[in-house]
Amino acid sequence: MNGIIVINKEKGYTSHDVVAKLRGILHIKKIGHTGTLDPDATGVLPVCIGNATKVCDLIMDRTKTYTAGVKLGLVTDTQDISGQVLSEKAVKVSFEELTEATKHFLGDISQLTPMYSARKVNGQKLVDLARKGITVSRETKRITVHAIDILDFDEVDGTFSMRVVCSKGTYIRTLCNDIGDYLGCGACMTSLRRNASGEFTEEEALTLSMVEKLRDEGTLSERILSADKLFMDYGRAEITEEGRSFLHNGNPLTPDKLCFTEENTERVRVYEDDVFTALYEFRDRLYWPVKMFLQ
Repeated sequence: MNGIIVINKEKGYTSHDVVAKLRGILHIKKIGHTGTLDPDATGVLPVCIGNATKVCDLIMDRTKTYTAGVKLGLVTDTQDISGQVLSEKAVKVSFEELTEATKHFLGDISQLTPMYSARKVNGQKLVDLARKGITVSRETKRITVHAIDILDFDEVDGTFSMRVVCSKGTYIRTLCNDIGDYLGCGACMTSLRRNASGEFTEEEALTLSMVEKLRDEGTLSERILSADKLFMDYGRAEITEEGRSFLHNGNPLTPDKLCFTEENTERVRVYEDDVFTALYEFRDRLYWPVKMFLQ
C-alpha cells in the first residue's frame, strides 16, 4: 500500500499517536506524518504510507490554513487555554481595533519560538524544560502570514475566531499571544483546527474510525491519494517499453524513452502503465531522477 491518507485528527491525539494507530489498522510499518499538531488541535493531517513517505518533507513545506479561537485579556504560560494563567485583564477592544492589529502581523515576520514547543535547544525539547520551570533563550524564526480574517468577535467577553493562512513553522498560539500583546491586553488561544495543508483539505479527511471502517469494507484504497498530487504543475509522461529497464534501475533517461501525454516541463511526472513511478528533471540533454516511487 502506497500513497497519502488525509486524516481528520481528533482532539486528544498527538501526530505520533495517529501514526501508531494507523500502523495497527493498516498493518504497515512505513508510515510518516507531515507536521506536528498539538493534542488539543484538530483537523487536517496528511499521512504518507509506503513509498509516499519520500514526500513527507514536501508536504510539510506547503502553506497551511487554520481556524483559531482566541480569548483577549487572558495570558497563560502555554499561550493557550490549557496553561497556567499568568494575567487577566478587562478588555475594551473594538472590531476595528482588532482588525487593524492583525494587519501588523501580515507578510514576513519574526516569531519567537514558544517554550511549550517540540523544538530542541542543546538536545532538549523546550516543552520538557518548560515543564520543569526552566526558561531558556530561544531564537526567532522568520515566518510568512499570508492572510488573517476575523470570522466573528464578541466585544463583551473579548473572544473571537480567525482564519489564518501561513507558512510552515508558524505557531498559531504565539500569533494569538502577540496580537494580544499588540492590543495591550494579552490573549491566548482557545481552540485550533487545521483546515488545509497544502493541497489537502478537510473535505477529503478521514477520522481513524472511518479508516478502519473503509478497511473492513475493502474500499479504503479509493481514499488513498497518489503522491503525484503534489506535482500536478509538472508535465506528464509514460515510460516507453525501451525505457522500462532504465527506469527500474533509477538511471537517467534520454528524451526518446518518454512519451509525453501532457506539456513537457523541466520536471516531469513519469508513469508506468498509468501508475506514478518517478519524478525526473531535465538537464544536460537527459532526464535525471529526482524521486523514485517504484512499486
